[in-house]
Amino acid sequence: MKKRHSLWYVILVACAAGMAGLLYGFDTAVISGAIGYLEEIYQLSPAMKGWVISCVMIGGVTGVATSGYFSDKFGRKKILMVSAIFFILSAAGSAFATGVTMLVYARILGGLGIGFASALSVTYISECAPPDIRGRLGSLYQLFTVLGISATFYINYGVANSGTYEWGLEAGWRWMLGYGIIPGIIFLSLLFFIPESPRYMVQKGNDEDAFKTLTRINGKEVAKAELASIKQSIVNETNSSTKALFKPGMRKAMGVGIFLALFNQVIGMNAVTYYGPEIFRSIGFGNNTEFLATTVIGAVQVAFTIVALILIDRLGRRKLMAIGSSLMALFMLAIGSIYYFQPANSGILLLITIASFTASFCISMGPIPWIMIPEIFPNHLRAKAVGLATIFLWGANWAIGQFTPMLFSTIGNANTFFMFAVINVICFTFVMTIVPETKNKSLEEIGELWKVEEQGSAVLKHSV
Repeated sequence: MKKRHSLWYVILVACAAGMAGLLYGFDTAVISGAIGYLEEIYQLSPAMKGWVISCVMIGGVTGVATSGYFSDKFGRKKILMVSAIFFILSAAGSAFATGVTMLVYARILGGLGIGFASALSVTYISECAPPDIRGRLGSLYQLFTVLGISATFYINYGVANSGTYEWGLEAGWRWMLGYGIIPGIIFLSLLFFIPESPRYMVQKGNDEDAFKTLTRINGKEVAKAELASIKQSIVNETNSSTKALFKPGMRKAMGVGIFLALFNQVIGMNAVTYYGPEIFRSIGFGNNTEFLATTVIGAVQVAFTIVALILIDRLGRRKLMAIGSSLMALFMLAIGSIYYFQPANSGILLLITIASFTASFCISMGPIPWIMIPEIFPNHLRAKAVGLATIFLWGANWAIGQFTPMLFSTIGNANTFFMFAVINVICFTFVMTIVPETKNKSLEEIGELWKVEEQGSAVLKHSV
């Protein structure tokens, strides 16, 4: 009974922190429903349409760039609470925006909050979770992200069908954006009930409270060993400056983290999420069936993220990423071919192939980078390293949001998806050559994976 109580406690803590994914998921998906109305109201060019969608990443990059500093100074929990407040204010500002400029500023503020949350949520979960279920608990962030995306697709569909097209132009898009207040309030409320990260508390010399939290998570005996391990790792690793991330040993870890961050974004899923209704509309969907098609994609995301939750600590991170990236390359090739050859029933074929691509993403490059990036760095560098890697993630996110409509209008839909197929082949190659396996290892054990050779290069201490 004691073990069960501890398990449920850590699951509840992880769910509360993972709810940050709702904010990320909502913001990622909601603009896909509103952008068609905004394009007509404000006569947006492809570049401006990309800017309205991608401007949120400016705040996101700023948030992740500063998240390490602020979380090391004030704690993971407090900065997560600030992120929720920013998101609530952003949703309200977006709903009542009087023009494109106000909308952009509101979205940048929301991006700042999401940037904080995306860098710190999985870090917090990793620092609280037992090693044998850390992967599944870390996957909760991605699960809540896809729940947020899926729910938002249904919200967009419901709002679009709540009135005439003219009503949508006048008020519908405001309702879509304003609903973001709800996940923001839920997330903020839950954060009041979780403790600070035990590893952060040890870093600040608060061993007593850290031990209490670890005891609730793992039981008293395991908590003693875990506390001693954390303290020893902090004693042994005193250099916590950002420069330490680029010294021999950490260089390769940082390279793996940046790779995972980039390929979480550039393999094509965000293009589908941001521009899903327009993609389906371009091949024949209409009369709001394009919104209905995106709800199918949202349901697939939820279902296969749950599959990933089950598999990730059984099959391992590396194997799932290799399987997923190879399948995604094939499905992106198929999507491009549908646009190129325009076969009969193109709409149905496109929906099937995009759903298959989405399923492959959700068992691999969707959740796993969010889990592995915090895992591969030692305690004293984790917050800074995750912040730096997530800067690249948000930068890539911005590029996809900004340039996808421009690619569609210049090289065409077919060539754009062929490009994503090539990127997925590159992703598979990197997974097979540089990414280690971290399944069932404690954070301290993972830190020992990297060691320095005499020549000053980083290698894996154990075979992967």
